[in-house]
Amino acid sequence: MIELSDICRTFAVGGQEVRAMDHVCLAIGAGEYLSIMGPSGSGKSTLLNIIGLLDTPNSGTYLLDGRDVTSLGDEQLAATRSLKIGFIFQFFHLISRLTATENIELPLMLAGVPARQRHQRSAPLIDSFGLGNRRHHRPDELSGGQRQRVAIARAVINQPAVLLADEPTGNLDRSSGAEIIELLEELNRGGQTLVIVTHDPEIGERARRLVRVVDGRLASDSGG
Repeated sequence: MIELSDICRTFAVGGQEVRAMDHVCLAIGAGEYLSIMGPSGSGKSTLLNIIGLLDTPNSGTYLLDGRDVTSLGDEQLAATRSLKIGFIFQFFHLISRLTATENIELPLMLAGVPARQRHQRSAPLIDSFGLGNRRHHRPDELSGGQRQRVAIARAVINQPAVLLADEPTGNLDRSSGAEIIELLEELNRGGQTLVIVTHDPEIGERARRLVRVVDGRLASDSGG
């Protein structure tokens, strides 16, 4: 499903070139549950951003469902992201003026889906994620765990094949974090490919496959 071949990504920092990805090769099959770990600055978030089409490599090839996406233009990349990839972030990135329901439905609204259809698709998610009594609350009226549930529901509303989570429990207490991981694992059991970047060994080792990144290279791969 995901195949990275000889991926390199460099950045200019203070007049020097920093190699964030150094000839990375990685294949992820449909339905896999993979975690990415590594020290700060190792390149793990850059790797996730490239997989999620938020960043473009300087060289190498990225095949997504057999299609070379490294040469796509901005509009094509945006369309592919919206159809195939869902994102979950540490700081939720919810819109403060919107209710939980409106935040969840935002991808559908941006895609021009009529309000009635949006509600039909969001209502089951809201209930199954335990947000039924919070559907009309705004983010500042929700707990951290509830905000992340809203963010996850927004990420899956378009039924993407791949879920990418960047430190999804990093802004939560341990109890709420455990509930969020269990929710993500339940989605994976339902067939969605799950890739998590984390600094927490307990979370990283829950995945069926653990990839470690050091200095922009894959240092180890428990499934490779």
